[in-house]
Amino acid sequence: MSGFVGIDVAAKTVDLVVRDDDKTSKSEQFSQTPDGHAAVVRKLQKLAPELIVMEATGIYYLDLAVALAKANLPVAVINPKSFHHFAALKLNGNKTDAVDAALLAEFAQCMRPRLWTLPQDELLGLRDIGRQLNRLTGSRTQAKNRLHALMSKGMTLPMLIEDEQEGIEQLERRIKRLTQAALTLIVSNEILAAHFDRLTAAKGIGETSAIAILAELCVLPSTMKAPQVSRYAGLDVRKTESGSSVNKPGRLSKAGNAYLRAALYMPAMSAVRHDVRARAFYEALTGRGKKKIQAQCAVMRKYLVGIWACMQTQTTFDSSLLFSEKHLNH
Repeated sequence: MSGFVGIDVAAKTVDLVVRDDDKTSKSEQFSQTPDGHAAVVRKLQKLAPELIVMEATGIYYLDLAVALAKANLPVAVINPKSFHHFAALKLNGNKTDAVDAALLAEFAQCMRPRLWTLPQDELLGLRDIGRQLNRLTGSRTQAKNRLHALMSKGMTLPMLIEDEQEGIEQLERRIKRLTQAALTLIVSNEILAAHFDRLTAAKGIGETSAIAILAELCVLPSTMKAPQVSRYAGLDVRKTESGSSVNKPGRLSKAGNAYLRAALYMPAMSAVRHDVRARAFYEALTGRGKKKIQAQCAVMRKYLVGIWACMQTQTTFDSSLLFSEKHLNH
């Protein structure tokens, strides 16, 4: 095997660049379709590259990454934030798909990221259902807010209120149907079913939250450590310090999985309200000057680390064990 390949994935096209002997080839473009993906696979099978690198850009990368992995090609999927920093380091002022593909090929040669692990089809299906449920739930919340605004005005036409109510009912039917589909998929998989039972047995995690959390975590490699999972969710704290003049307070990166952060929000909020140790931990942070949202995110991070550990050890998640005994005396 020789050469490194960078693939820039867009909504309708895929740009591919090969780097060999520190020289990059001219960009070659393929369509973002099953036929286009098949053409990419055929080309790369002939080249037999040492490593292929692409970004985890939205929903567009996944089908191609799956096609490459199933063809036994060495593909690595990197965080867009990592590539952004690499591009900034190279001081490249141009921003085109071809240029990005060339930089991704150079990233592959310089950084040698680990290979991407192909999740099972049913796990990918559960993640897709979980994300659609997240979107529909958000739409339902927006619709309810609109309905409340309409009903608060005495001059609103009854037709508008009825229309919004019908929209909410339709969203609830869709949510119910997809929830049942997710539960059916979970029950059919012994490992997923065991994880789901352990999650729902924990305080503060209901059926909806368990589906959303499991949908995002089930596709991750089991070799990931807790700090890596925390970074994946964007719940890691990043500091900005340089010399004596720059010393900013730590902030959440928010560079990771927004779906996972959304799924953890309600369980963490429930823990702060109903779990003595979680509430003490939360109050200890706010007492030291942390903002409420910062303390809430710290509880979310604790929950994520605990859930991930329980999934690896196949034990029931117990939120009360996540928080130190000293916080009870705060």
